[in-house]
Amino acid sequence: MKESEFIDQVEEIFMRLEDLLDEFEEDIDLDTSGGLLTMHFPNGTTIVLSKQITQLEIWVAALSGGFHLGHVDGQWYCQTTDENLTELLNRVLTEQLNRPVVLADLPS
Repeated sequence: MKESEFIDQVEEIFMRLEDLLDEFEEDIDLDTSGGLLTMHFPNGTTIVLSKQITQLEIWVAALSGGFHLGHVDGQWYCQTTDENLTELLNRVLTEQLNRPVVLADLPS
């Protein structure tokens, strides 16, 4: 994957995720700057998605830990947890909101 393709894909993911989070009943403050998408939750916790251009990875930092996702077989995948990006975000959002979260599939 070329760097420009990576940047375009991650920006599309960030925009789609922002749209999905805007529909949540909770008041989640979103901050997008410097290659980061930071989600601030009403309970004081955060989730940060980071665009790691040199590694061509998306990093996710949440209460349950830090996760690195690479583009494998057409999807963003975390080898540590065996989850794709949508599955990982469903899990960490569920943990931090303390309610079940099921996002629509994010762009690959």
